[in-house]
Amino acid sequence: MESQWGDGGSVDLDDTRLEALDPEPLLTRDYETRPALVYERLRQQHGPVAPVDLLGVPAWLVLGYRESLQVLQDADGWPKGLENWRARSEGRVPADWPLGPSLEVNHILIQGGPGYRPLRTAWDVALKPFQDPRHPQAKRLKSAVTAYADELITLVGQGGKTGVADLSAQFSRPLPLMVASHLLGFPGSQGDDALMDMWRVLDAGPDAEAALERLLATLAELAALKLEKPGDDFPSYLLAAHPGLSLDHLARELFMLLGMTSDHVGILISNTVVEVLSGEGSVRASLSAGMVRETMNRVVMRKPPLVNFVPRFAARDTRLGNYTIRAGDPVWVSPGAAHADPLFADHVASGTAISTRAHLSWGAGPRQCPARELASAVAAAGVGRLFERFDYLDLALPADQLPWRSSPFMRGLRSLPVHYELASAPPPRPWADGPAPGVAEEVLPDPSARQRSSLWRYLTGLIRGGR
Repeated sequence: MESQWGDGGSVDLDDTRLEALDPEPLLTRDYETRPALVYERLRQQHGPVAPVDLLGVPAWLVLGYRESLQVLQDADGWPKGLENWRARSEGRVPADWPLGPSLEVNHILIQGGPGYRPLRTAWDVALKPFQDPRHPQAKRLKSAVTAYADELITLVGQGGKTGVADLSAQFSRPLPLMVASHLLGFPGSQGDDALMDMWRVLDAGPDAEAALERLLATLAELAALKLEKPGDDFPSYLLAAHPGLSLDHLARELFMLLGMTSDHVGILISNTVVEVLSGEGSVRASLSAGMVRETMNRVVMRKPPLVNFVPRFAARDTRLGNYTIRAGDPVWVSPGAAHADPLFADHVASGTAISTRAHLSWGAGPRQCPARELASAVAAAGVGRLFERFDYLDLALPADQLPWRSSPFMRGLRSLPVHYELASAPPPRPWADGPAPGVAEEVLPDPSARQRSSLWRYLTGLIRGGR
């Protein structure tokens, strides 16, 4: 078999079983600070597929772009579903494995087996009104994103017309959570407390477990409310499309939408802002020309928010890269590594305004992210409004000194400090003279109720603390 990293020679496929190898730990300090170098070292040692240790559990990490597509596009040969994991069924995955809780919450991203197809169909149906720009729900959502962005930017402005702000904590992270609350149909501002708990879960701090229990209980209550009184929101549409969903299962799906989509979108917003502020004049010019989506596409090529997908499992013994992957072995596809694969990256043009669509940030094949268009639209609207509302934005730290947070799945900024100057007069929102025909006006939570919420108290505290 030809070598798959371009030297033109040949190698023998390694038949050594995963459990017999002694792989190096992936999640090290080097990985947190410089993951690209870790991926490249693994590629040099093993080729496009490498054995790694994930906090005490061995797994295969797919580094090659071609091999990633091979796995992602073959849902039968590489299925999801923890029931396919041989080591787990044999009791060789520790009960206290740190990654266990995030993988055990069985929802659309994790689930395999015959239940996946009807669930995915229901997701596609429930999301369509919010993802298809022709639908009034999608137009209302875009209006809501702008309104929430204005709320957050106005709050930043309470610290002064000019100053320093952390756009991650004060804009990029709360915005998609507020939008997710809109999608879930939380009454009034009641969703704000749930958003704070989602934040605690994502940060995996000492209070994460208690926050997760509260959050799932809150989502179960919301699911029961939507079953009794359906509304113009995602959970109601999902129940209508999949009437057999239990309230517990619906709560898990809402957890996925709230957590995965919001964290992904928040990181994408921050990374896009950094791309614009640290880029050449052509980057800013393309943004002012309305090409936010193109800028985002360049960002996800170099710094995808989701750096490693949840695992798939070999359905049968299969050759991949320079190894034989045994049936039941866990395989983690890494878009962060695949985008840097020389066999792919060397053919991607750089320095052009139009970017490639061949990135894997949202996956590929039949299990590509169902909310990819929704997430992209929210991020683009948020970034666009941010640069409309500020006359001046610049990084308060050199780009290479910005602090990053890494997890087995995501990679984003811990903070995004900027110097800012607000525009004298805010530009008008879409439909400033009233909503478009056939589109109901967006009703935001009552300001006094918003100010009493834990989310708003936290954000207000950031303003006071920065003075």
